[in-house]
Amino acid sequence: MSEPTTNTQRVVAGVLRRGRRALLLHRSARRAWYPDSWDLPGGHVRNSETPTRGLERELDEELGVAAVIDGEPFAYIQGDDFRTDIWLIDRWQGEPCNRDPSEHDALAWLNEQEMAGLALADPRLAPLVGAALNA
Repeated sequence: MSEPTTNTQRVVAGVLRRGRRALLLHRSARRAWYPDSWDLPGGHVRNSETPTRGLERELDEELGVAAVIDGEPFAYIQGDDFRTDIWLIDRWQGEPCNRDPSEHDALAWLNEQEMAGLALADPRLAPLVGAALNA
């Protein structure tokens, strides 16, 4: 995969899989970007971080889990000013919980069909999660 350009935001996300479901977070209505929508856990990578270290930090901050992130990203979502690299995550320590209610006001384990009709941060998430659950 090519590296993002310097003016592109570096974003990372994880598809935490449990059985035939993936964990999604509902973004608070007060959020500046993609408010009141469902999204994968993750966030921006700091300048001093590798993408995998950024994802480890974000999952700890948001969910209180220590994730095992292996290999290359499973997929990515490209926007006009961002690129989100997405990893499949099957192993972590801790039970995911909402550690920052100002960012997210709900967590849910969903499959692709259960995502239908939800307001998603990006419409490409449902088929991406479906592919991740079948990978």
